[in-house]
Amino acid sequence: MLKDYRRWQTESVKEVMQRRRAVAVSGARQSGKTTLSRQVLGSAGDYRSLDDTDMLGFALQDPKGFVMNKSGLMVIDEIQKAPKLIPEIKQIVDKNNRPGQYLLTGSTNILTLPVISDSLAGRVKYIRLRPLTVGEILGKKPSFLSRAFAMDFPGKITGYDKEHIIDLAFRGGYPEAVAISNLRHRKDWHIDYLQAILSRDLKDIANIRRQDVLHSLFGILASWSAKFMEISQITQSMSINKITLDSYINTLISMFMFEKVPPWLKTDYERIGKRSKFYATDTGIMTSVLGWNPKEVFMNQDRSGKLIETFVFSELAALVDLENKYNLFQYRDRTDREIDFLVEREDGAMLGIEVKAGHNVSKDDFTPQKWFAENILKNKSAYTGLVVYSGDRTIQFGENMLALPIAALWTE
Repeated sequence: MLKDYRRWQTESVKEVMQRRRAVAVSGARQSGKTTLSRQVLGSAGDYRSLDDTDMLGFALQDPKGFVMNKSGLMVIDEIQKAPKLIPEIKQIVDKNNRPGQYLLTGSTNILTLPVISDSLAGRVKYIRLRPLTVGEILGKKPSFLSRAFAMDFPGKITGYDKEHIIDLAFRGGYPEAVAISNLRHRKDWHIDYLQAILSRDLKDIANIRRQDVLHSLFGILASWSAKFMEISQITQSMSINKITLDSYINTLISMFMFEKVPPWLKTDYERIGKRSKFYATDTGIMTSVLGWNPKEVFMNQDRSGKLIETFVFSELAALVDLENKYNLFQYRDRTDREIDFLVEREDGAMLGIEVKAGHNVSKDDFTPQKWFAENILKNKSAYTGLVVYSGDRTIQFGENMLALPIAALWTE
């Protein structure tokens, strides 16, 4: 039996349900939406999964009767399978402003389904559920961002060297895969999972006939994780046009397999890059699709850097999602001055994070962040700069500049 992890977003959903008529939770299939829904629902309310063929048949044949909800909370799992339910829900919540009526979940980005985004605009709160973080697996509280802005960390965090972090990245965050200790068996699960969602779930959101092309593209996109993607190189290698490629990429993004981190553009500085940075959303699937093994990655600087940066992204993005007061960006200018991640707080304070796979940090690793604080922010906003690395010591490198073990992302 799989462990029932307590999801960080559970409390967020419960809080929102007290003031909103409907909440929609979106996340990749098997990322834990059903578990979260049951944690929110408890012993009361009505849980209906559209993965159940009988329930789906009922929903398609009689959408008005299916969504009738006189009291309590109704959970409708995998709502994208029956989008005709949405107009019926709209009519109900328009007539009754009681909070906590519906919790909707979907394995695709619900906002990309026109009938949903149009019908429930202003009536529903959207929440993202990502695969498990290390903190959730360990039962820790999500305190990293508040501590980072305050520079409140212990002098040493042990137990997580580079080899251990790579192992965590290979595990990924899907609950069923996390429970598999054998590397080969876990890889088989990841590949089977990918095959299943591309063959089964794809038809719910897109009319893509060439699934073989999508499979090939998945591997190519995984190899671009933590990079600025060159579309022209991909179109040439796959012999497809840019319009088709964009459509396929957007489909995989809507299924939460990949994500773009936008550039920070709040400046008139003419050399700021405008491109988004591309990431796989689960490092376990990423490593399995690419056919990597931990020992080889440990010795390969390029691969370990790419993997660990993607792993840090998955941990950091989950933390940013929890509170509306944070936004995640990246920075790169046309002279290749780069900061892997920028977290902007609602008051304008900035947190920069540079990721290093190795065990050593020097003052040169802080040069882009110091330049950014002095030349872009010009002391108009508070700036804290971090370099997270696979060592175990917290080291001060000047005012508001700190080298920090990667494990600080999940330790309390």
